[in-house]
Amino acid sequence: MSATTSRGHGDDSGGPTVESGEPTRDEIYEILSNSRRRYAVHYLQFHEEPVELGTLAEQLAAWECDTTVRNVTSAQRKRTYTALQQEHLPKMDRVGIVEFERRDGVVKPAEALSDIDIYTEVISGWNFPWSDYYLGLSAVAAALLSAAALDIVPFGLFPDIGWAVFCVTAFAVSALAHAYITRRMKLGKSPNPPELRS
Repeated sequence: MSATTSRGHGDDSGGPTVESGEPTRDEIYEILSNSRRRYAVHYLQFHEEPVELGTLAEQLAAWECDTTVRNVTSAQRKRTYTALQQEHLPKMDRVGIVEFERRDGVVKPAEALSDIDIYTEVISGWNFPWSDYYLGLSAVAAALLSAAALDIVPFGLFPDIGWAVFCVTAFAVSALAHAYITRRMKLGKSPNPPELRS
């Protein structure tokens, strides 16, 4: 990514574009702190092409109301459309992750958007962060291997290599599960946002 990205594409004045640096971490977190903006980021990352504001508003309204685009009411669409047009998209444009052409009603992913690799650890049924899981798994593996090395019954009944293979297998299976879940929880990697997937 270049050292600068254009910001201010959709200002009402039609004046010159302001040049400024890449979005900061704080700016990105601010954008992602709102579910509607997060859904917009997800949609644009998944589709990777400009979209009309009306189309974006319909899809976001469908996600927010847990329905299909066909079943979105005009009131739901209008509420989402207005909020996107007046608040969310101008803010995302100022940060430099989208280009919002208010007059044309078109939203384009900016170069900075493709550089944002976002993983959301959605805690729903899984109420345990991965870092804590691996810490616990390490403690269990260390205890098992120590007990086997000291020939503590019943751990001494099996060869040390058997316990080592067991521990390595446990970490390998955990890493595969972690990689799979991480890929599912990234914005823009599937049709629906991570927080709406079961």
